Amino acid sequence: MLIGSPELLAEERWVLDQVEELRRRLSSQVGEARRWVGLLRRVSFARAIQGSNSIEGYLVTLDDAVAAAAEEEPLEAGRETWAAITGYRDAMTYVLQLADDRHCQINEALIRSLHYMMLRYDLDKSPGRWRAGTIYVRNDQSGQIVYEAPDAGEVPALMSEIVQSLAEPSDTPAMVRAAMAHLNLVMVHPFRDGNGRMARCLQTLVLAREGVLSPHFCSIEEYLGRNTLDYYRVLGEVGGGRWQPDRDARSWIRFALTAHHRQASTLLRRARDSELRWAELERLAGTLGLPDRSIGPLFNASLSLRLRNASYRAMADVAELVASRDLRALVEAGLLEPHGEKRGRFYTRSAGLAAIDQEVRRARSPRSDEDPFQAAAEALRPASRGLA
Repeated sequence: MLIGSPELLAEERWVLDQVEELRRRLSSQVGEARRWVGLLRRVSFARAIQGSNSIEGYLVTLDDAVAAAAEEEPLEAGRETWAAITGYRDAMTYVLQLADDRHCQINEALIRSLHYMMLRYDLDKSPGRWRAGTIYVRNDQSGQIVYEAPDAGEVPALMSEIVQSLAEPSDTPAMVRAAMAHLNLVMVHPFRDGNGRMARCLQTLVLAREGVLSPHFCSIEEYLGRNTLDYYRVLGEVGGGRWQPDRDARSWIRFALTAHHRQASTLLRRARDSELRWAELERLAGTLGLPDRSIGPLFNASLSLRLRNASYRAMADVAELVASRDLRALVEAGLLEPHGEKRGRFYTRSAGLAAIDQEVRRARSPRSDEDPFQAAAEALRPASRGLA
């Protein structure tokens, strides 16, 4: 028996509708063949990798997360952290490949394979294998046990039940089914390590296969990484200290829907920013007589991401000599500032390029951090009075 999905209330369905509308608007923005979409897609993927791993204590800069997404070498990350980051990148890349694969089935073998990809750098953590013993979750600061997972003997049957719940036809919205798969995997805790990462990866896989939005833009892992304390708090409330499948999951569903709403709003704002940023850089390149291929690298640099010869070559699709010449020209044009020597050299944006970023930010609509469930209560209140 798994923790069951609660019957959705009117407010929850209202928030779901709002998220779907945001996702439709985002899809219209990123669904067209615009040159900046690929850059936004890669940075979004990097932010998801960064967010999910930060929850587990593997902290990397956005520069290194982007390098991981592009399969480049890190600028700062240590060996173990980089192994964790690239392992998660590989698993998520496979998830993205499976998004529209009609032959793919979410089963125990796939979950175990994804887990192996994530943790293969440390065989002592038994990557890809169900745990063989009892497992507890401890508070890192106090050392106190905060959750006791079910007995290891129950894991195979419970994981089979999770897989079956995803295979069966259901009227439950995909965002809710994905959130419940996430919750149940975390509570079953089937692996010795990496359960949180695997649960978040599974949620993204379920969302990606929904097909409404590009899988790079449907993940909420960035939001979870930025709101880790709230994430742990709600999991603790629902878990109740030990495996109890009769627990009420409503607070978790509301947290997940809030995450979707805020992440979709963030991505929609970034898509609008990206369109304006590209137009400004395109105009600047034309004014200065810069090659069109330099706009993509300048786009990333304007976001305060560091450029290297390798990353320039990958984005501009040019040889090393051409990349070196282009980068030198961008420095001479006052758009980039060089740092370091030889293979360690990288480039950062100049004050002039930073000014474009500031101009884009000034043109934004005011950001709203309103609780979508408060908005739902307000929206539904007149209807309730009318019925009375």
